[in-house]
Amino acid sequence: MRKSQLLSLLILLSSSTFLGASEGPPPTSLTLNSEGFFERQGLNVLVFNNWYDGNFSDAKISSVELIHHGKRIATNGDIRLSPTPEQWDPIPVFEKREIDSETNTVTATLGYPDHGFHYSIKVESEGPGFLVSIQLDEAVPEELHGKAGFNFEFLPSAFFGKGYLCDDKSGLIPLYPSSSMEQRPGERVEPLPLKTGQQIVLAPEDPERRVLIESRSGADLSIYDGRNQAQNGWFVVRSLLPSEQTGTVLQWYVEASTLPEWTRVPMIAYSQVGYHPSEDKTAIIELDAHDSPKTQASLWKVLADGSKVSVKMAALEDAGRYLRYHYYRFDFSDVTESGLYCITFGDQETGAFRIASDLYADVWQPTLDVFFPVQMDHMLVNEAYRVWHGASHLDDALQAPVNHEHFDLYGQGPTTDTSYAPGEHIPGLNVGGWYDAGDYDIRTQTQYAVVMNLVQLVEQFGVTRDQTSIDWQSKEVQLHQPDGKCDALQQIEHGTLALIAQHRAVGHAIPGIVAAHLHQYTHLGDGMTKTDNRIYDAKMGELETDGIYSGKFDDRWAFTTHTSALNYGSAAALAAASRVLKESNSALAAECIETAKSVWVYEQTHEPATFRVGNTTGGRLESEQLKAAVELWFATQDQSYLEVVASLIPKKIEPFAFQVSPFLRVYEDLGAEAQTQIRELAVALKSYLAPIESENPFGVPITRRGWAGNGAVVGYGLSQYLLHRTFPDLYDGSGVSRSLHYLYGCHPAHNLSFVSAVGANSKKVAYGSNRADFSFIAGGIVPGVLILNPDFPENKEDWPFFWGENEYVINLGSSYLLLVHAAADILTHPN
Repeated sequence: MRKSQLLSLLILLSSSTFLGASEGPPPTSLTLNSEGFFERQGLNVLVFNNWYDGNFSDAKISSVELIHHGKRIATNGDIRLSPTPEQWDPIPVFEKREIDSETNTVTATLGYPDHGFHYSIKVESEGPGFLVSIQLDEAVPEELHGKAGFNFEFLPSAFFGKGYLCDDKSGLIPLYPSSSMEQRPGERVEPLPLKTGQQIVLAPEDPERRVLIESRSGADLSIYDGRNQAQNGWFVVRSLLPSEQTGTVLQWYVEASTLPEWTRVPMIAYSQVGYHPSEDKTAIIELDAHDSPKTQASLWKVLADGSKVSVKMAALEDAGRYLRYHYYRFDFSDVTESGLYCITFGDQETGAFRIASDLYADVWQPTLDVFFPVQMDHMLVNEAYRVWHGASHLDDALQAPVNHEHFDLYGQGPTTDTSYAPGEHIPGLNVGGWYDAGDYDIRTQTQYAVVMNLVQLVEQFGVTRDQTSIDWQSKEVQLHQPDGKCDALQQIEHGTLALIAQHRAVGHAIPGIVAAHLHQYTHLGDGMTKTDNRIYDAKMGELETDGIYSGKFDDRWAFTTHTSALNYGSAAALAAASRVLKESNSALAAECIETAKSVWVYEQTHEPATFRVGNTTGGRLESEQLKAAVELWFATQDQSYLEVVASLIPKKIEPFAFQVSPFLRVYEDLGAEAQTQIRELAVALKSYLAPIESENPFGVPITRRGWAGNGAVVGYGLSQYLLHRTFPDLYDGSGVSRSLHYLYGCHPAHNLSFVSAVGANSKKVAYGSNRADFSFIAGGIVPGVLILNPDFPENKEDWPFFWGENEYVINLGSSYLLLVHAAADILTHPN
């Protein structure tokens, strides 16, 4: 067969008329629904329903996107300026989006204002597929010739092990990046295409994943592997925009195969940890909107010989529609006998889970035993034969430049607010603190939140567990090796050392410490290898060192702008730490309380400093002042602090919803008038929360923003605990268990526990310092289910690089520790 004949045959076999042929009748046309996206059963096409994350640039949740058989497999269908853009590369500015239901089209207008370049992307249905047209009123600017192109990115993990066709050429999707790279004159290294042609078919052998892309305008299609550029890169299909043309300059036809009458497999949401005998026990069954629900589910007890005994069979309660799925409740609260159980629904069967009175005795321990030590900065952390990381950032830190807006939401104001010049080393900052998240910065607001949570863990719940050896002199941490000291107290000391170091060095709390260079910020691997751990000296050559100083500019920057909110928040944590560190480190405890009182006096006698950049300069001033007043009251019993607390009681319910903890912790100490005001707010809060709790079948607040909402769920649970303890006539405390069950698997999208290594099936691919290895850190808690507009809940288990879904954050770990103990306390000591 001649090459031209083979090409014709391949195009015929992979054409749009063939995509659904082997699975049954031809697929129906895509239609534009009332929610503003295209759909047919098994396929959704989103067109700028979501926008790039403004905080962190490209979050892979924007532009033209495909949800294929229930999984989002493609995103970022847009004009970009390189074949495989990285997270921080230029993104266009969104201008407008127009929906025309009569013509079944969506048109988005965008631009790169710095280049004077504007364009429109028009998407219209065409049979079972859709047509993408790039329209220009003016030709591509000369400086963007050969750079501007339409990219469509495909999730690597969705296509691993599958083949692809490009005209008469074939290939296999590589598990590990292996494409060739090219150094372009005057530019960065870029990958070369794997294949180039007029038609590309991804996964032709798999009807569940097959996607065809045809060039309708003659432009070449090239497929690239973006993972050589960055581990979080995707596969990209790209066509360059032609030069000196206007009007419709580029057209693609895209079609994804669909299985006839496809419906998503039902998902049984339940706690992977299990249930306490006294708790409400409700599994939530999540069904595709096209599915025909069965009427009942069953609970089975698992016996020692492997057999199962039917314990309960019950009709399902219709919980209604939430987002794109329909939900049903299976309530088995009346089952209280201890043992192992499973649930069946149709042909679905869950794994085993427990009903046990000691359910919450140890589920918090991996977080304190493993996750917290792994996050410790400035220390070598060892676990048996494994070194998690060496003693990192011992060269902290250089003064950040003024009038500078940095990446990761850091910024420096017009002055340093210190005695140090930009670029000058600030001594004493190379101690304590935790890696904030999957990255390695020391975010002060996070640090002081963790310290205060851990102090409550010790004071309120009496945690004394000792499984970790911590030696600050040798800068070594050994996991699973007790040293006779309470681990929670040692972690409090570690965070406190970082906070007090700021006051020692510059006299106030600072926004934080972060890598100076983007290539360091995106670092994957051992944190010790980010820098040479030697203090930068600009007078030395880059390879010169005397063992203490070096000429290599790899030190982190300290952002030092003074803000009152941060100063109050830091003082709150120092005051809290002073109470619990008196026996283990009396000198540090004394310094902490004196520093906290000095900060309070300064801020109370000066106009508030209110510089804000991103999320690095503290919370609301009144909220941080409230925290400081509460912690100083507990530390000193000085009545003047309680007077300030009373003066800060809000008049509206919204602030109180986020201030429940500090107000209720001092409720019994306040006067009758203040108590009356707080009770009135608690009554109003109940009505305020009611529609939030009933919005979804899980009974907890599920937020909608670029960062998923497990933090809000945990915060809700902790508030419910304090509300129940303070006002048992108003709050029954059930929200505490609902929050934990949500974390442990009773949530949308899938039923994995969001706490790695806790529960029978938990998150095993997450975004920590381990993220390049598709692995997890035991006890870390991920952000959870991200809601993509308008109705798609998502939490990827096969791709760690969605930080908004899968990134561990240290303060969520400390809040989780509190929540588990709160749940156990309610169950053990009900009012």
